[in-house]
Amino acid sequence: MTFEITSPFLKLLRNRIDLCCIPFSERGSRLLLLRKEDGFCIRLAERWFKLKNQLAAYRDRPPLVDEWQLTDSDGQPLPFEMTTYPHCVICKTGIGDFVITFVEPETLLVALPQAQCGVTFRAYLDRAQTDRRGGVLRLTGQIRRNLAYTSNAPLLCNEVVANGPDVQKIRLHMDASEGGKALLINITPRLGFNRWVPEPRSAIEAAADRWHEWFAAAPEVAGPYRDQYYYAWWIMRAGLISTRFYTTREAMTPSKIHYVGAWQWDNFFHALAYRHVEPRLAQDQLRLLLDHQRDDGMIPDAIHDEGTVTRMDVPVEADVTKPPLIAWAVWKLYEHDGDREFLDEVYEPLVRWNNWWFEQNDPDSSGLCEYLHPYSSGLDDSPLWDDGMPVEAPDLNTYLCLQQEALAKIARVLGEKEDAELWEQRADDVARQLLRQKWDAQAGLFWATRNGSRINVVTPFNLYPLITGRMPEAIADRLVAQLTDEHKFWPRYPLPTVALDDPKFDPLQMWRGPTWVNINYLFIEGLERSGYFDIARELRNRTLEMIAGRPDIYEYYHPQTGENPPKAASIFGWSAAIYIDLAIQNIDD
Repeated sequence: MTFEITSPFLKLLRNRIDLCCIPFSERGSRLLLLRKEDGFCIRLAERWFKLKNQLAAYRDRPPLVDEWQLTDSDGQPLPFEMTTYPHCVICKTGIGDFVITFVEPETLLVALPQAQCGVTFRAYLDRAQTDRRGGVLRLTGQIRRNLAYTSNAPLLCNEVVANGPDVQKIRLHMDASEGGKALLINITPRLGFNRWVPEPRSAIEAAADRWHEWFAAAPEVAGPYRDQYYYAWWIMRAGLISTRFYTTREAMTPSKIHYVGAWQWDNFFHALAYRHVEPRLAQDQLRLLLDHQRDDGMIPDAIHDEGTVTRMDVPVEADVTKPPLIAWAVWKLYEHDGDREFLDEVYEPLVRWNNWWFEQNDPDSSGLCEYLHPYSSGLDDSPLWDDGMPVEAPDLNTYLCLQQEALAKIARVLGEKEDAELWEQRADDVARQLLRQKWDAQAGLFWATRNGSRINVVTPFNLYPLITGRMPEAIADRLVAQLTDEHKFWPRYPLPTVALDDPKFDPLQMWRGPTWVNINYLFIEGLERSGYFDIARELRNRTLEMIAGRPDIYEYYHPQTGENPPKAASIFGWSAAIYIDLAIQNIDD
């Protein structure tokens, strides 16, 4: 099948989806098509928590469909050259092209070459039955999934052989000589299947149109950031999963391969990008979190199809949430779209969330809150937690200052004048307490403490109160001097999450040294709030350069080389979202 790619966006992203580390997927889909040796496999972006009662077991689960090969008229595997676009995968073989596209989130269509051809694959399901157009396979037990394969081409061979109690080997041979024939693969948890085979060319063109419209809706950027900008927009659409059970809204995953579900502070940053193309989608990233707010006001750490993450027993047993930035995110959406009704909808839940922090997380009544679990910080393995919990941290109380400042702005729009004055006063109070209790004039840092004793590790989180924009000029100048010290936080690609000269600096280990772009984003905003516009611009440009310098977009980066450390997740959501927002900021700067 030959067809012309007319969209400039699709042309721009030709072969960016490598199918090795970057899967072919679709908005709302749980299906991830990946290259495997001389064929393909299909993994599912689903946790299946109740199968093993382990949150991360899905990473080691075998593909649902494996060893998928394209075959010739004799049933022999066909070598192929692969070309990828956001809307399709083209496999050029000696008998013609096989073209793979999405018909809808649960259904892949394979347009067949005009020849006798076929496919073979292995499916990890325990029941199978063939029929005149294909077959149906089912996974029964605690987790139920169904697969139907259907062709509108005459079937010459349709064979299913059990390779064990829960593995089926499928061999399908079709006569597609007349042209216009296709194979449909529908994978679903539902009882009903999609077995209606559309005309292949129309299905491929419809997929191309969906992607083109998505890219065309984004604000234009030019120059060196453009290629990675549209790849970031690809991540932001391909990473969405549909509603299912506890996932009450269409939600962006941090990474469809590495992190399946929705995490609280990831969603805050995802919303920043979506506000530029679909305001309702941006709002829903926050509504999803509030859908699962506890009666006491706490918002879960994460939400997946089968439940929420609200408490963990490692490394300590405590409630688990994420930093209180939701009101900050809500206000950013309002600044963009002016949707007062959304402010009215979420104001009371935001107040309950803020109250939870001060009621449940200030055990010494100091006016500053503490992290009771390290994961609530979002900085999972930071050396700040090496000596145990709880920790009274400058970053947490900076977030609470920003949150109450945002609540004041929201209350003012809603006509709640007394509330607005109260929240503004409380934001000032937190800033004053940070200065009184945490500022060390000799070191030029705000120290985190545990049981009243300072934690002697230097991180950018020791500079966080700068972000409030409420620090006295002399203190702000000292914080900026630390921030821009090339021996501490200002290497080629700032900001390392532990100071370069600190003994605990490790540029390859998550929060112990790599650069995380969400932290950079907050400092860029904080520098601007504090009047350091040139430094903010420099940090923004270096962050954009760092992300643009790699073929994919990663969870975190080496601060000196800009490379992705081996454990950094690929196709990472908030890095893509922040790249988008920073690139748009550069349009007017």
